[in-house]
Amino acid sequence: MATPLAEHMNIAKLNIFRGFHLRRKIVAAYQQHVDYRREAALLMWVAFIATFVFLRLLTFGIRYHLLPVKNVVTSSGLHIHHFVWGIVILLIVGFLGITIWSERLHPWLATIFGIGAALVIDEYALWLNLQDVYWLPAGRSSIDLAILIAAVLGLYYAADRFWKKVVTEVQGAIKFVGSEEGRLFRARSRTASTTTTPTTNTTTTTK
Repeated sequence: MATPLAEHMNIAKLNIFRGFHLRRKIVAAYQQHVDYRREAALLMWVAFIATFVFLRLLTFGIRYHLLPVKNVVTSSGLHIHHFVWGIVILLIVGFLGITIWSERLHPWLATIFGIGAALVIDEYALWLNLQDVYWLPAGRSSIDLAILIAAVLGLYYAADRFWKKVVTEVQGAIKFVGSEEGRLFRARSRTASTTTTPTTNTTTTTK
């Protein structure tokens, strides 16, 4: 017969395994619903969002002298904007994407493409107006929010089936917590944690 302490240990293990089980379900859902093409699209959008936010913070820090870095300016005074580097990255990735076909390299190329795209789109107003309007209303009005929203929607669309599966699994876990089975499980766990095995001291006498 199992002691209360052993029962408590079994319940604790079951609780841990239940959490691992949920994680395994999410990983399995990712592997099932996100093939290498969708994974590449997902990584591209993540890289795009992260790079875009990083560029905005970096340029803000440079403009207001919050960072020990400066703009890239040649000896003749030519300011090389970062969309130039983005164009170079996109050209290289485009060439590699055409000449190399590898499921293993595809997600990596997609990530680099997202970085290059963020470098270019961050200065969309500059190459559209052919003027440095980065900090003017023409370059800051709604373009930041529009790009960010498009990136978030793209992130969801890149793995929509995976996100739906995650939501379903999380809802199932929440439903279990609120169910009668979940309440009984928590009650047993509390009972096992507060119950100790009684010990008795016996003495023998000889006549």
